[in-house]
Amino acid sequence: MKLSKMVGERTKETPAGVISKSHEYLLRAGYIKQVCNGVFSLFTPALRVQTKIINIIREEMNKIGGQEVLFPVLMPRELWDESGRYSSIGNEMFRLKDRSDHDMVLGMTHEEAALHLVKNTIKSYDQLPFMIYQIQTKLRDEPRARAGLIRVREFIMKDAYSFHTSKEDLEEYYKIVKESYFKIYKKMGMKNVVSVKSDSGMMGGKIADEFMLITDIGEDSLAVCDNCDYSANVEVGESILDRYPSEERPTELVNTGNSQTIEDICKLFDIKPYQTCKAVCYYLAKSKKYVIAFIRGDLEVNEIKLRNILKEEVVPISIDHPKIIAGYIGPKDFKEDDIITIYDISLKDEKCLVVGANAKPYHIKNFSFKRDFIPEKFENISKVKEGQHCTKCGKGSLKIVRGIEIGNIFQLGTKYTESMKMTIHDENGKEINPIMGCYGIGVGRCLASIVEENCDEKGIIWPYNVAPWHIYLCPLRLDDEKVLKVTEELYNKLQNSGYEVIYDDRNVSAGNKFADSELMGIPIRIVISPRSLENNSVEITIRKTGEKIFCELSYDKILEELCKIVKKIQ
Repeated sequence: MKLSKMVGERTKETPAGVISKSHEYLLRAGYIKQVCNGVFSLFTPALRVQTKIINIIREEMNKIGGQEVLFPVLMPRELWDESGRYSSIGNEMFRLKDRSDHDMVLGMTHEEAALHLVKNTIKSYDQLPFMIYQIQTKLRDEPRARAGLIRVREFIMKDAYSFHTSKEDLEEYYKIVKESYFKIYKKMGMKNVVSVKSDSGMMGGKIADEFMLITDIGEDSLAVCDNCDYSANVEVGESILDRYPSEERPTELVNTGNSQTIEDICKLFDIKPYQTCKAVCYYLAKSKKYVIAFIRGDLEVNEIKLRNILKEEVVPISIDHPKIIAGYIGPKDFKEDDIITIYDISLKDEKCLVVGANAKPYHIKNFSFKRDFIPEKFENISKVKEGQHCTKCGKGSLKIVRGIEIGNIFQLGTKYTESMKMTIHDENGKEINPIMGCYGIGVGRCLASIVEENCDEKGIIWPYNVAPWHIYLCPLRLDDEKVLKVTEELYNKLQNSGYEVIYDDRNVSAGNKFADSELMGIPIRIVISPRSLENNSVEITIRKTGEKIFCELSYDKILEELCKIVKKIQ
């Protein structure tokens, strides 16, 4: 490829509104162009990287028995009504009508399409297990598109679906896929990838893992143990709660005036937040009920855990119920049918707490959950905190880090095969619902994540396996006939030897060429100049390390040196 003919331009200026290195460099290096919020076109270099990422994924999926298929992006409403997700998924799903006024959807995920493909085609237990996968465009009306390709509204994804006759068989295959994912990310050149326990969300099922690239730009918070391999998304993370011993004392009703927040109460009583109980209010729009979540004052409510307990989406609110005194809510059995109370495990057996008195303007001092009020049940609804102890090893402390989700796997169970009435005959002739697994990798996110992990102040540093080109051929002074001749010969020979070469044939300064080669992130740069030819050599620079090698101007010698470099940087 000759750079002078390539569509796209490279710029020095950082575009306005970028918040991540991948967004900045992919724009500046001429890889992507924004069409609208969360939608991008890919120039040739980005498409070449994307193709290599897809090929890595495809190779590994085929190795573990995957059968590649292709589902439609456009689907009828009826398919999604079967699973119940047409009404359960919110505004993230694109809904539209065709010219016959028929309800249609654009696929944001393809469980329904996968079921449709195999239903009535697979009829017997001896046809299982199997896995089908696709690499396809998906659409999601993302309310907060951000950071370039990291969170978008249109994206390419590999999604796979496996079908099994038993839970044990699914669990075994789940491990195989998990191992395969780590191989995929390693081949892409990503190093700091972890799998974390996660919430299954709208996908369903009880067991889910996310694959995260640890990076400060990540939008997910992860709890990672500093002593063992425990890691989890904070949405589902567990920890050993710190406990603070205290003695029971007589309760006191105290006029606290306008002091309502935990901060105000701590200041008024000269206590720490862990010596208080706070009430956080929510509303269930579907069932039209209020929820009061009680939790120790130093902790925060994990709304994902709360949602999973209530089996319904929760919306934080400022309370307006006549039986609830905002700012002074305390533990008690609310008898109203439209009020649900949830008590966090952090409150179990706690004594000497300051709690609301359910009367304005009062709080109760020295409240005891062993003496004054004992809920029927305590639930785990708190977020993990930095420094809490690990539940797995019991010794390590949890660190909270940021990560980009680059893949996920789910044990779906029979959620879809039951709702969409897919059955097969088992070995005894009995009809059963197959058990499903689901496995996704975001291709665009992987592309952006590779850049986040592989860049410096000059630009991108592509890992060799996914680089758009292996070599940046950089002649200086193309008006010199000898430079032109040697460059053209080397360009052709390198390509014939299997190297992918971008040839900078522009009539611009050496500084511009060097800056563009570094910005674009091509792994190896070969410079040919009048001076190097005088010395019968070429200058080879390794982008990752900046190391310069002066190699004799002999194709065999250059090829020998390139082989050494590739082995070093792969």
